[in-house]
Amino acid sequence: MSGTSEGPAPATDLDRPVVTESEIVTSPGTESPSPPSPVSAPAELPPASASSGPSPVAAPVSAPPYRSVFTAAPLAMAVVDREGMVVSANGTLATLLGSDPETLAGAVAADLVDLSSDARTWHAYREVLRGRQAKLRCARRLKHPEGHSLWVQVTVTPLPDDADGAVLLSVADISARRELQARLRHLQMHDPVTRLPNRTLFFERLTAALEAESYEQSGTGRIGLCYLDLDGFKAVNDTLGHRVGDRLLAAVAERLTRCAEEAGRARATRAGTPLVARLGGDEFALLVEDSTGTEQLADLAESLLAAIQEPYDLSGQRLSVSASIGVVERHAAGTTPTALMQAADTTLYWAKADGKARWTLFDPERNAHRMTRQALASTLRPAIDRGEFALEYQPLVGMEDDRVHGVEALIRWNHPQFGTLTPNRFIGLAEEDGSIVPLGRWVLRTACRQARRWQVEHPDEPPIFVSVNVAVRQVWDSDLVADVAETLAETGLAPHLLQLELTESAVMGSAGRPLQALKALSDMGVRIAIDDFGTGYSNLAYLSRLPVSVLKLDGSFVRGFQYEERAATPPNPADEVIVEAMVQLAHRLGLTVTAECVETSAQATRLRRIGCDTGQGWLYSRPVPPDRISELLGSPEAGVQAGVGNP
Repeated sequence: MSGTSEGPAPATDLDRPVVTESEIVTSPGTESPSPPSPVSAPAELPPASASSGPSPVAAPVSAPPYRSVFTAAPLAMAVVDREGMVVSANGTLATLLGSDPETLAGAVAADLVDLSSDARTWHAYREVLRGRQAKLRCARRLKHPEGHSLWVQVTVTPLPDDADGAVLLSVADISARRELQARLRHLQMHDPVTRLPNRTLFFERLTAALEAESYEQSGTGRIGLCYLDLDGFKAVNDTLGHRVGDRLLAAVAERLTRCAEEAGRARATRAGTPLVARLGGDEFALLVEDSTGTEQLADLAESLLAAIQEPYDLSGQRLSVSASIGVVERHAAGTTPTALMQAADTTLYWAKADGKARWTLFDPERNAHRMTRQALASTLRPAIDRGEFALEYQPLVGMEDDRVHGVEALIRWNHPQFGTLTPNRFIGLAEEDGSIVPLGRWVLRTACRQARRWQVEHPDEPPIFVSVNVAVRQVWDSDLVADVAETLAETGLAPHLLQLELTESAVMGSAGRPLQALKALSDMGVRIAIDDFGTGYSNLAYLSRLPVSVLKLDGSFVRGFQYEERAATPPNPADEVIVEAMVQLAHRLGLTVTAECVETSAQATRLRRIGCDTGQGWLYSRPVPPDRISELLGSPEAGVQAGVGNP
């Protein structure tokens, strides 16, 4: 009978030698010595005394009653001297170890039950033999002479009042208990539907794979992960029932396992087959230890997509499903399970957003942009209270007289970390989380207050209007009409000096409350403008019924007819025809037209000839602070020549 040295066990293996602090009790006032020398040769055994009992092995107990108990006890026991040699053993121990009773006396006890295979157990055992430790209890896996393995619990305790310092070694067969524990662990660590490892076991393996000793000794030092879920799986459950849904999950699990096995056979690394796990719902993961690079993970992801998309025959139902997969591959050093799973989850979201039925590789730059968006979203509302926003104004200039007729208010975020941010960086976030309502209210009041201030400071000049952008959510989530009325009353600005801009797609789709709000604002005297006209619905019949007074042509039309002698490409005559038709239509409907993105004098000349009313763009001025607008209004001509307002 010999023990089997197990060495360091994997994180998922329950079958490890167990020696706990509670089981190694050190006697008071003693110190642990340095590791002892190997077991010395067996001492000369005392002659066996005559006794009545079936065992041919002499019992060390002097009193016959105790010797009878020792011999007939159902617990396997042996008396071991302080040198570690078996003095006497009962028949139960011989039966358990598959040995003859005669061969046990004089044997090295540590060899019988594998106490020397790891340093900690060996040291504790020697301390008990020397009387410096009160007890040792550990679990060992032994190999039986008949070929099978068994688990035993070994207990070593000093014999009381023994002058020679002998100890009692008892051995209990715990194989059935360990097998039950293994079965229970398997149930706890595996999914009952697919029989794959579950989330708990997956994270155990992932954590073990990211430990330094796991990847530093050999392998590539890299790790890969394919994180996937099925597209439209909820519809299968809702229409065909959870029973069919479970069968589909089991079938998908079989295909994933087959792909993993094929990938494992194609590899020559120690990690072998990727681990396939079901993390919950219709989410699965494949963990690739010692990955060789993104190409390997890409090939695996392609095989997974192809396997999953093959039709399924389930209970008479023929189904087809697809999957979206997030792929992450990186160095294991410096990576944590949380960071790896966050990256995989983010990449899976990208695959879904990009159209599903595909795999997407983790992109650090794209992730940095996402993290920036999250950082902005989390600080957006507090930034309003902290006063981190400011307005700049871009002149709206009359085509015929080059005078400033109005200005468009453009918001800027003076972020303490990211610097000055333009609206395209945060307005979308504000609309998503609803902070556009308080932010829009602040813009409205600030712009109206500034417009009234210009009017007071330049009483001899015709007052200019201020144009403010309004999001559709402001109409739905707040009382925009009441906000505008309150702001105009508070600032003293006349209603006709306020223009509200809404995008074409928002206005053309307006009905119910939004349309009522627009009509109420128009009745109040506020100008309503459609921004970026010509790029959305362009429902001309509906346009005639809206309370709109201004159309702002999208800049793409203006940029389309660069009329310069040195232009790289000749102008497209169709662009001018389209713009001219839209201007004439607007005038027929009683609307004025503003052209955006006017950058050259040639563009301005053509727009003037077509009949456009107002121009806006860098030809006249970039967006500037309020004091620059005051300078323009205070100039002798009170007009804007090309580039006058540029900083």
